[in-house]
Amino acid sequence: MGLQADIEIALEGAKRQYALAHPNSAQAHASATRHLPGGSTRSTLHVDPFPLCFAKAKDATLTDCDGLVYDDFLCEYTAGIFGHSDARLRFTLQSQSEGGLNFGGHTSHEEKLARVLTNRFPALQLVRFTNSGTEANLVALGAARQFTGRDKIMVFSGAYHGGVLNFSAPSRVNAPFDVVVCQYNDVLSARRLLHAHRDELAAVIVEPMLQSSGCIPATDAFLRTLREESLAAGALLIFDEVVTSRLHPQGVHGKLGLAPDLVTLGKYVGGGLSFGAVGGHRAIMQLFDPRKADFVRLGGTFNNNALTMALGYTAMAEVFTPDAAIELNERGDRLRQELNGVCRAASVRMQFTGMGSIMTAHMTDGAIASAEDAAHGGLALRQLFYFYLLDRGLYIAPRGMVSLSLATTDRQINNLYEGVSGFISAHGQLLCT
Repeated sequence: MGLQADIEIALEGAKRQYALAHPNSAQAHASATRHLPGGSTRSTLHVDPFPLCFAKAKDATLTDCDGLVYDDFLCEYTAGIFGHSDARLRFTLQSQSEGGLNFGGHTSHEEKLARVLTNRFPALQLVRFTNSGTEANLVALGAARQFTGRDKIMVFSGAYHGGVLNFSAPSRVNAPFDVVVCQYNDVLSARRLLHAHRDELAAVIVEPMLQSSGCIPATDAFLRTLREESLAAGALLIFDEVVTSRLHPQGVHGKLGLAPDLVTLGKYVGGGLSFGAVGGHRAIMQLFDPRKADFVRLGGTFNNNALTMALGYTAMAEVFTPDAAIELNERGDRLRQELNGVCRAASVRMQFTGMGSIMTAHMTDGAIASAEDAAHGGLALRQLFYFYLLDRGLYIAPRGMVSLSLATTDRQINNLYEGVSGFISAHGQLLCT
C-alpha cells in the first residue's frame, strides 16, 4: 500500500472512534436532517460523518451533548474573541435586554460604538452599521460602484468575503458582480490586471490575510502595490478586515500605515451578536447621508438594534482594548513559532501560517503564499489532525484553523502544544517529507 492509502486507513479509523464517542451528536444530526438540508444551516460546520452538537460553554471551554469537554481553539471562527463568560458583556447583555431590544429609532449606543471605532481604526472617518460581515462587504462594493460610476470588481482566488462573496471556487450563489480574479500575493499579476482593467474597475477588495483558505498573510509589497495601482486606476481599495482587524489595535491597515478607501468589520466587534460595519473616507461614506438630496438609501431593520450596539460598545471600549489586542496577538505569535519549531525539529511536512492570534495547520513544508499553494496540503491529513485533537479534548476547525480568545489560558495553550507534538509522534510516518 502507498502513503495515501495509509492515510485513508488512519482517517477511517479516527472517524469510527469519533462516531462511537459521540452517539448523542449523531442522534441530534439525524434529527436535524428532517428539517434542515443536510442537518445544517451553516455549511462551514458540516463534518463527515456528522458534526458535533454542543450543549453549553464557559470561559474557553465547550461541552458537547455527550458530556465531553473541550478546550475551545476555534472560538466561533475568530468571532468569539471574548470567550464565553465575560462578566462585563454578560452584565451589558442583561441590562440592555431589560431596557429593550429594538426601538425603531436612534439610541445613544450607536453613536458611542461609532465613536470608538472611528477613533480606533485610522481609515474610518465615518462608519455605517450592518448585520454581518457579508452585508458590510456588499455595501462597500455597492458604494464603490456608486462613487466611481464603474461596475467591475477585482478579487483574489481563495478569498472569502461572505456567504455570497466566496471566491474559493466558482459559484452561482455568489452576488452577480462583474469580477476579475487575480492570484493572491502575486504582485506582477495584480499590476498587470489593474492596468488592463483600469478604466472599468470600481474597486479592489482584499483580505490582509487570506483567512478561510489557510490564514495566509499578504506581503507588504502586495498590499502596497494594490494601494498604488488602484489610486492610479481611479478604483477604490477595500480592506476586508472582518477577521484581521483583531490582529492589531488599529487593524492591519493601521499596523502597516496603509490608507484603504473603505474598511469592513464584523465578527467580534458586536461583542458576540450579529454585526457588521463599513467605514472609510468621508467623501465616500457621505453617499449615505440622508440630509443630502441625492443620498443613497440604505435601510436595515436591525442595523442599530440596541442590544448589539450596547454590547459592541462594551466589547470594544472595555474588553478588547488596545492593550488586550497587543497581548493576545503576541501570545499567538509565540505559539505559532513554537508549533513550527516542533514541525521543523521532526522534519515533517507540516507547518502553521497566520498572524497574531489566528493560525492554520498545513500538511506541507513548501512555501505558502496563495490558496493554490495551500491546496498542496492533504485534505485527509488535515481531517486526521482534527479528529486526533478532538479525541484529546481540543476543538479546532476541521480545516486546521486555530483561534485564541481572551479567555484562553496558558494551560490550554500547553494542551494544544502537547496535542500537536502527540499528533506528529503518532503519525509522523504519514507526514514524511
